[in-house]
Amino acid sequence: MSYTRGKPLTPEFKKNVVSVKKYFDTNKFQSTEPSVKRTADALGIGVASVKRIMASYNQDPELLNSPTKMRGRPAHSISISYQESVRNYIRTANKNGEYITLSDIKNYLNKNSIDELFHIATLARTLNRWGFEFGKGTRSQHLKEKDDVIAARQRYLRKMRKNREKDGNTIQSEIYLDESYVNKNHSNDLIWYSGEDGPWVQKPTGKGERLIIMNAISSLGWIAGAKLVFKSTRKTGDYHGQMNCELFNKWFIDMLLPNIPDNSIIIMDNASYHKRLSAHSPPTSLSSKSRIIEWLEDNKIPCRSDSLKPELVEMLKKLAPEPVYEIDEIAQSHGHKIIRTPPYHPELQPIEICWGVVKNHIARNCNFTMDNLIEQLDAGFGKVNEETCVKIIEKIRKVEDKFWKEDLRLDKS
Repeated sequence: MSYTRGKPLTPEFKKNVVSVKKYFDTNKFQSTEPSVKRTADALGIGVASVKRIMASYNQDPELLNSPTKMRGRPAHSISISYQESVRNYIRTANKNGEYITLSDIKNYLNKNSIDELFHIATLARTLNRWGFEFGKGTRSQHLKEKDDVIAARQRYLRKMRKNREKDGNTIQSEIYLDESYVNKNHSNDLIWYSGEDGPWVQKPTGKGERLIIMNAISSLGWIAGAKLVFKSTRKTGDYHGQMNCELFNKWFIDMLLPNIPDNSIIIMDNASYHKRLSAHSPPTSLSSKSRIIEWLEDNKIPCRSDSLKPELVEMLKKLAPEPVYEIDEIAQSHGHKIIRTPPYHPELQPIEICWGVVKNHIARNCNFTMDNLIEQLDAGFGKVNEETCVKIIEKIRKVEDKFWKEDLRLDKS
C-alpha cells in the first residue's frame, strides 16, 4: 500500500489505519515501539495522523466516511475554463428570476470541482473581470452581466447573423484566427495504475519549454500556409507576453491574407496586439493627454487649457467616433472585413475547441522532449480536418442562437 505525502487521506485509507492499529494492539510483537508508531511506519504516514484518525474513530466510527477537507490557501486566481459554465449558471438564474449571490456561485464551483478551493474575494474579482456585476434587477438585486458586455455581444451576433443565409450557409467566408501555446511537459495528469505499485510515470517538475502557435480555421479546416510555430523565450506567464503588434501584423499580412478567399470576414478576439490604433484613429482613454488635446483642437472642439485628463476623456466618450485599428485598415485594403468577438466569450470562438483537440493529442502522447512535442503538435493538427471544423462551427452557431434568444428574453423580463 502506498501513500503520497500531502494528498488528503481517503475514507478507505483511514479504515485501513484503524485495522492496522487494532492488529498491532491485539498481537504482541517483540518491539518496544508503541502500536501507533508501528502503524505509522507500516503505512508511511505520520504518528499525528494515526492519532487523529483513531481519535475520530473512537468518537464516532462514521466520521471515517467523511472526506478529508482540502487544506492550504485558496487559489489566487480562477481558471478561465470555468467562465462559460459560470455564465450559464448566472444567466439561467436571471432567466428564472432567482436571487443569486457570490456564495451560490462558490458552492456551484465547489460541487463541480472538488480538487480546487475558491476564495470568495477572489471569485468577486474574477467575476468583475469576466464582465459581471452585482446590480439591481427587475425585482431585486442580483448578479448580472455588465451592460457593455451584453451590448458588445449583441453587436457581434447581429453582424454574424447578417452573414447567414436562410439555409444556414454563409454569404462571405468566415475565418477564425487565434494564438495559443503548449509546453514540452504537457501531459495527462490522471492515469490508470496499480494501487499496490503506485503510478510509475515519473513526470519532470515544471512545465518545460514552450511553443507559441498561430493559426486560423474556416469551415474547410485549417487555413493552408497559415500555421506559425515558434519557441517562446519565457517559461512562465501568459503567452500573450510573447506576442506583439509587429509579429502579429507580419503573420497576418504574409501568412494569412494570401491564403484566404476574397471578401472574407475575419473573426478574432480583443487581444491588445489585435487592436493597435491606426494613425487615422481618434485617441482613446489610453492615449496621452497631449494626443487627446491635439485631436480636440483639430476637430475644433473647445477645451480649457487647465483641463485634467479625466475631463478630456469624458469629452472623448461623448464626441469621438469609434477607434480605428491598424489591422482593420490592412484587412480592408485587401478586401476583407474584421469582426471581433465580444469580451470574455471564448465559447464563441470555434478555434478554441480546435486547440483543445490538438493539445489533448499532445497530452496523450507526451514523452517530455521537445522533438516529440514538435512531432505530436503536427500530428495533433492532423486531427482537425474539414469534418471536425464543420461540426465545431455548427455547435458554435447553436451557442450564438441561444445567446440571441436568451438576451431578448432577459431584456423583456
